[in-house]
Amino acid sequence: MDRLLAVLHTFSRIALVFGLTLLLPIGVSLWIGDGAYVAFDEALLGTLAVGGIAMMATQRFRRELRANDGVLLVVMCWLLLPAIACVPLLLGVPGLHVSDAYFEAVSGLTATGATALSGLDRLPPSINLWRTELHWIGGLGIIVLAVAILPMLGVGGRQLMKAEVPGPVKEAGITPRVTETAKGFWIIYIVLTALCTLAYGLFGMSWLDALTHAFSTVALGGFSSHDASLGFFNSPALEAITIVFALISGMSYVTHFAALSGRSFLPYWRDGEVPFYLGVLGASVLLIAGYLWHENYYTEFPTALRHAAFNTVSVATTLGYASTDYSKWPFFAPLWMLFLCSFVTCSGSTGGGIKMMRAIVLYKQVFREITHAMHPNATTYVKFGGTIVSNKIILAVLGFGFLYMASTILFTLVLAASGLDIVSSFSAAVACFNNTGPGLGLVGPDSNYGVFNDFQVWVCSFAMLLGRLEIFTLLVVLTPAFWRK
Repeated sequence: MDRLLAVLHTFSRIALVFGLTLLLPIGVSLWIGDGAYVAFDEALLGTLAVGGIAMMATQRFRRELRANDGVLLVVMCWLLLPAIACVPLLLGVPGLHVSDAYFEAVSGLTATGATALSGLDRLPPSINLWRTELHWIGGLGIIVLAVAILPMLGVGGRQLMKAEVPGPVKEAGITPRVTETAKGFWIIYIVLTALCTLAYGLFGMSWLDALTHAFSTVALGGFSSHDASLGFFNSPALEAITIVFALISGMSYVTHFAALSGRSFLPYWRDGEVPFYLGVLGASVLLIAGYLWHENYYTEFPTALRHAAFNTVSVATTLGYASTDYSKWPFFAPLWMLFLCSFVTCSGSTGGGIKMMRAIVLYKQVFREITHAMHPNATTYVKFGGTIVSNKIILAVLGFGFLYMASTILFTLVLAASGLDIVSSFSAAVACFNNTGPGLGLVGPDSNYGVFNDFQVWVCSFAMLLGRLEIFTLLVVLTPAFWRK
């Protein structure tokens, strides 16, 4: 119990900081006069009151966090912070159910972009800004933010960083002082957000829309202030800007950090994931564009290339924007796009899925086994980025791959058992588990998750959390051995 209370004390401090992020939508609401500031005011006061009481009540349990404490804190944040984040939605969106509000908040913080809301164009702009601000906060991880501004986490910092930063982080890019690294990540993150906002604003968006969509784009989230997503603007220039920033955000922030620190582009060249990342995406765009043109869905190849490039990059990087209803394309195209979102983004990025690093290791291990089958006595290795990958890491990747496939199948079966058709069940499971957002069928880009019942919404919420925490972090906390002294 002392251990739980020590973690709760640190969480209460994080919750207090998280509550302060409500000041942005409050300021915007007062500035434009949309009337939603009351919902944010009440949420802010409630968060500060509850967080303050919890912090004082657990003050005597304050101590340095150990490794397992860090894992528990990460899980606690991702389970409980959405409960705080959904309060403004419950107060500011008439008729919204608790299950849908929590789903929306989980989707925001996990940078998934699956929405249960309709009529986004009619919502108060500050509500839409809050939804995408959740993307921005969760994109690189609320714990990384906490490490950057709450050094009292002490020795737990590095463990939290490992548990929180998406994917198998490349330690070569991490500085000895984890706080400095976290600050470096957030500097890059903020600069990218500012540049994206500026680009959107200069090419046709209002400045509020530009900030709203920049939050979503850089975090690879997918929430928009319009039901038609980015298709609302029907602008090739805005689509090109989105592609550029989605591609940048899909790369490892450790690589960005190394490039910035060394003032050189060489880290991108040496990164073992980037060539595969860009190569798979480029080939897929051409494949889908050619397929749509061949099937006469688009009579002109430039039109096919425009929509194929935007929607393929958007879905594959788990951004989740749409410029058109791609669920109406010949089925191969959207199915291939959903397949891509399972592995394309790089480790250490804001994207979801198993990450390109693991996919490359699995791919090379397959050929290693084929070689062993033909030459049993041969000595072979799996290499990544010029370095030999140990068998221990390969086994860990294989274990993760098995759990990933098993989880996807399980979520699909549970949703299908609840009454959904197989296309909607499978695509919702893949889209939520990979933190992509829109799927196919009932949850295609022209619809949303508001058609799901409460049980289905909770299943998808759990899928988003499990995917965002990359399975093991959450499952470890659920094992009895974790709680033994």
